[in-house]
Amino acid sequence: MKNYKKLYTYLFCALALIGSLTSCSKDNFLDEELTTKRGNTYYNTEEGIKDLAIGTYYRVLASPFPSEQQFATTNYGTDEFHVGGDDTNSPWNNYDPRFGSIVITTRTQANEAWDNFYIGIGLANQLIESATNIESTNPEIKNISLGEGYFFRAYNYLKLVRQYGGVPLKLTVSTIVEFEFTRASAEEVLAQVISDFTKAYNLLDNTGAHPHRISKDAAAHYLAKAYLTRASEINDSWNSATKTADLQQVVTLADEVIANHPLATNYQELWAYTGPDGPNEYLPEIILSASFSSDQALETSNFSTVVFTARYDDMTTMQRDLTGMRPYSRLASTYFTYDVFDHVNDSRFWKTFRTKHRVNKGGVFGGITYTPGVDLGIMYIINSSTDNRFATTINNNNPSILYDVTGKTIPHVYVAHAADNVGLLANPRFPSLSKHFDASRLNVNDNRGVRDEILARSAETNLMAAEAKIRLAAAGSGTYSDALIYINKVRNRSTYKNGEDRRYYTDGAESYPNSPFSQPFANNSYMNENSYYESNNIPVTTTATNLTIISTAALPAEDEAVITKLGYSSQYDRMLCLVLNERTRELCGEWHRWEDLSRTKTLVARAKAYNPEAAPNIKDFHVLRPIPQTFLDGVYTEGRPLNASEKDAMQNPGY
Repeated sequence: MKNYKKLYTYLFCALALIGSLTSCSKDNFLDEELTTKRGNTYYNTEEGIKDLAIGTYYRVLASPFPSEQQFATTNYGTDEFHVGGDDTNSPWNNYDPRFGSIVITTRTQANEAWDNFYIGIGLANQLIESATNIESTNPEIKNISLGEGYFFRAYNYLKLVRQYGGVPLKLTVSTIVEFEFTRASAEEVLAQVISDFTKAYNLLDNTGAHPHRISKDAAAHYLAKAYLTRASEINDSWNSATKTADLQQVVTLADEVIANHPLATNYQELWAYTGPDGPNEYLPEIILSASFSSDQALETSNFSTVVFTARYDDMTTMQRDLTGMRPYSRLASTYFTYDVFDHVNDSRFWKTFRTKHRVNKGGVFGGITYTPGVDLGIMYIINSSTDNRFATTINNNNPSILYDVTGKTIPHVYVAHAADNVGLLANPRFPSLSKHFDASRLNVNDNRGVRDEILARSAETNLMAAEAKIRLAAAGSGTYSDALIYINKVRNRSTYKNGEDRRYYTDGAESYPNSPFSQPFANNSYMNENSYYESNNIPVTTTATNLTIISTAALPAEDEAVITKLGYSSQYDRMLCLVLNERTRELCGEWHRWEDLSRTKTLVARAKAYNPEAAPNIKDFHVLRPIPQTFLDGVYTEGRPLNASEKDAMQNPGY
């Protein structure tokens, strides 16, 4: 929805709910009088309902991305990423004593996501009520807007239950300030989520579907996700009666969505962003996106474009530029992420991690003069753990590698597997995940991207179907090999093709001509080249090797290494491990990981094995987030605030 309007006044309909959920007492709840031209009666009109839906799109889908909430709650504290060069928000990764119902020394507070979800629920409740009550036969209202309302409410409650477990269910519009809430069980919340997504699925269609508008397929994808969540390990204490039927529903819904959303031919198409509303934002594979606009008057922005970027501008011969991005350096990959890929045949790592930077400042380093726009300035070698070609001195800026194009040594070279295994964890240099890069920003120091964020795409739908097949096989329905049909479809799309230039690389830096800031080419640190050949130490070749998995008994070597490290032996554990690994290879950095590991109860083992800062602190209770203290301090029972023991009883265990 590129035509976002300034609809912030519409958020007042949620204030009664959010005030009661987050205020510390009745005395500090704001007593305000609405002075805008439009009040609640505007929602009794078709125009008002449509405008409310537009505002709710932004609040529910896009508003997490201008802040640091999104990566803190979904990427930190997992096996994929750990703290990069900047430890802002590190409590969310480290699970240390600063992390609890109040999060200390961080930009993302414990209540930020909670509050945002409940504001969205308040808006959804208003949309549902208004679209239901209006005397109209207009399908734009009675089907589309109403279906969107049910989708928005289900979407927020699905996020809440996956983060916190059971939470208060609020299904009506608040007309007065409310203070008394009780937590529903996770079972009750998921039943409501499934009911709402089902209503959305039945009301919506796919006519004119595009990623910026909720469609029937979007409802189907998230309904499948809700069923899969209910069937996951975190709910095993109560889900036995619904598990098999839920898993069958996952497959049925997924097959329907997959048929309508073919995978992009080349994985790189998904990330080849050249500017707002470019072709990669409308690929058939994409089911739903959070939409942003380059219109500065709308005040929408996407902070996610800079958080995965490593520092480069503090190195000799280098300077900050549009294409290098502003290096916030919040998240760095772990060695699980480096090693879980087949680096020779799987293109996904090389198409989504930036491993080379061109010199863009120039100067003399080590007695050699480097030319901006020509010489290679930084290279990351992501090699095999058995590779002993490199000494640790490489990671200390004592290069011995020549760039084959210019014949000069490369001033800054960093190697994943150096001789003494110091590698990248001990050095705040790392290849940047570039899936979210956007060089069309206003200037080199601007952190406000306008690139859309993919929320759902059919590659994930395939992997959800694969997981459902694995779970059905464990229940005695079908075989584990049934999952390979879906897994191999995703894997084979990622295989290098015969004749493909494996050194070629592109990302959102290509959008820099759309920036109002004029930047000479020589100042660009971005280059269309990766370190594929240097890392793999193989000659240039066009021979493609298929990534198809033939047998569940013999999984790829990189998966067998993870299985061995985690101590898995049963067929079920091996196959679930495979699909979780495949989710990393396909969906790394796409806002799913923490919730996937939480619901499968693999979070603790994987974080202990692969996340160096989380490993010493993470405990079993960390599979759920703490209920925010702001809520506990603001909620009442029997006309009075909760006492200390009642707050403890409402809090998740361990906090």
